[in-house]
Amino acid sequence: MIDLGLTKLAVIGVVALVVIGPEKLPKVARMAGTLYGRAQRYLHDVKSEVSREIELDELRNLHKEVHESAQSFKDEVEQSVASHVDEVEALWDGRDAASSSPAASSPSFVSTSDIERKARDFRRKKLVRTSSVPAWYKHRNGGKTHVLSGAARVRKFRPGSSKSKTTFF
Repeated sequence: MIDLGLTKLAVIGVVALVVIGPEKLPKVARMAGTLYGRAQRYLHDVKSEVSREIELDELRNLHKEVHESAQSFKDEVEQSVASHVDEVEALWDGRDAASSSPAASSPSFVSTSDIERKARDFRRKKLVRTSSVPAWYKHRNGGKTHVLSGAARVRKFRPGSSKSKTTFF
């Protein structure tokens, strides 16, 4: 932009005072400030519109990529399901699965012991993730055995509440 220092602005002000005159100078200065403000707002609007268009274009490209990847994933799943359906139909009809689909030439069967072992490991890991300190350990070491609400804690530790068991009604 234009490089205006303090000395240049002072020279412009003195020249404007001499040329325009002291009566019209405030009106001209107001008008110049108004025009400068409008120009700044216009430039800001243009910049924001350009950035909005760029972001919209990026979003369109991202939407296109996601749509293409979803379509390819859908195609892969449909192909996989079709091949497995062919295998099942071949086994149901008593035909050899290897002759009906080339992918089934080396079938990978999972034995029940593998399934049981995986289930046992899953239960063990889940128990480790979800379990907390055992109750017998809490009783022995004086830890909390159950959670108290805020109102129950206030009632428990209120002075004199243990002697009088009054209710609201």
